[in-house]
Amino acid sequence: MAWFPMAVGFFSLISMVCTVSGIGANWGTQATHPLPPDTVVRLLKQNGFQKVKLFDADYDTLRSLSRSGIEVMVGIPNDMLASLASSMKAAEKWVAKNVSTHISSNNVNIRYVAVGNEPFLETYNGSFLRTTFPALRNVQAALKNANLGNQVKVTVPLNADVYESSNGLPSGGDFRADIHDLMLAIVKFLNDNSAPFTVNIYPFISLYTDANFPVEYAFFDGNASPIVDGQATYSNMFDANYDTLVWALKRNGFENLPIIIGEIGWPTDGNRNANLNYAQRFNQGFMSHILGGNGTPMRAGPIDAYLFSLIDEDAKSIDPGNFERHWGIFTFDGRPKYQLNLGATNSGSVVAAQGVHYLEKKWCVMKPSANLDDPQVAPSVSYACGLADCTSLGYGTTCGNLDARGNISYAFNSYYQKHNQLSSACKFANLSMITKNDPTVGSCTFEIMIQPYYGGAERIFGCLQKPLGFAMVHILFLLTSL
Repeated sequence: MAWFPMAVGFFSLISMVCTVSGIGANWGTQATHPLPPDTVVRLLKQNGFQKVKLFDADYDTLRSLSRSGIEVMVGIPNDMLASLASSMKAAEKWVAKNVSTHISSNNVNIRYVAVGNEPFLETYNGSFLRTTFPALRNVQAALKNANLGNQVKVTVPLNADVYESSNGLPSGGDFRADIHDLMLAIVKFLNDNSAPFTVNIYPFISLYTDANFPVEYAFFDGNASPIVDGQATYSNMFDANYDTLVWALKRNGFENLPIIIGEIGWPTDGNRNANLNYAQRFNQGFMSHILGGNGTPMRAGPIDAYLFSLIDEDAKSIDPGNFERHWGIFTFDGRPKYQLNLGATNSGSVVAAQGVHYLEKKWCVMKPSANLDDPQVAPSVSYACGLADCTSLGYGTTCGNLDARGNISYAFNSYYQKHNQLSSACKFANLSMITKNDPTVGSCTFEIMIQPYYGGAERIFGCLQKPLGFAMVHILFLLTSL
């Protein structure tokens, strides 16, 4: 199969809704120091985002969207699918707690429930094949029982690998053979309930996984050699991938089913192709492409999107790649990474989060007197990176040009900041020291973490537990380093 209509990857990223105008964003919260939800909602509103997609139903997050006017897609994680599939009562309880209450009491504009997140990835080895559709049906029935069936619609965010092409062109599009019947059942269910098909499309992942992928085809500048498919001409991968899905729906009798792009975007670090220039070029090209309102060759009309993602998440799994923690349009503390015209503000550029509070201006670095050949260096760096974030180190990354001491200091400081600048977090086998001199080198920023946010009883309780757990782990590390 040719590269361009393929599912650009096996991992999650961006959303597009087709019933309401305006740009949306994915708001992920896998961060060691997340911004307070109220700060994020202000950030969304100040930048003209009209929709937001959440990956779970965190109470504080949903409450912060109260009376904001922002349209919400609230998510159900894959690990909850089994219980919702097996129990109608569980589905009704979930809807009552996470949808009905927020709509009636908090005035949250919930429009969609995302049941699962890319549950049919081939890398899951069929783990969710038996539970996704039953969970979808039960949640829909629970919404109907709560008199919300017309107001809130169910959907399943799917990776683009659920469809493929028999001839390497969009016109050969059909659903993946191993899940074909299941996909048709889900598509029919969505159609019968006036619900949309949600798909995540990632040109970056194609470039990341395929050394022969033509770089220009990932972008929207018209510099790539076009692909001709009958009367249609494709100069970018997004249109070709999207229309492969359109053909798959059409081939199976559902050509008018609305399509949402659940995630789309470009990371800025952790890989040589994950950089600020490419990210700005892709996201601005995508925005200009959809703001034109022309759609794709096979489906005319406006496309609404949830960009992936709003803010960097330093606690995400890096199994897919080091870039996973760097998809944000904004840094962890709400600073814009690059200029981006979202078509919603007069200035044509994104604005930073307001009222962000930081820890002290101090850093943990390697002592000048410490020796690089000290046998404790390697285990200390490994320990620090394992519990912090060193994904900006390495070939082609923003901190890829640091020398050996710089790499060690970066690792130490990341650990120190992630653990709220505790003095015990900068005691690496007599190798480290605290400094008030900023060790930033060029474009490689040694971050100062923002003050931790704890909301609600659960987070407060968790806050009380975490320092104790950290202290025990750190003491064990120090003992083994002696």
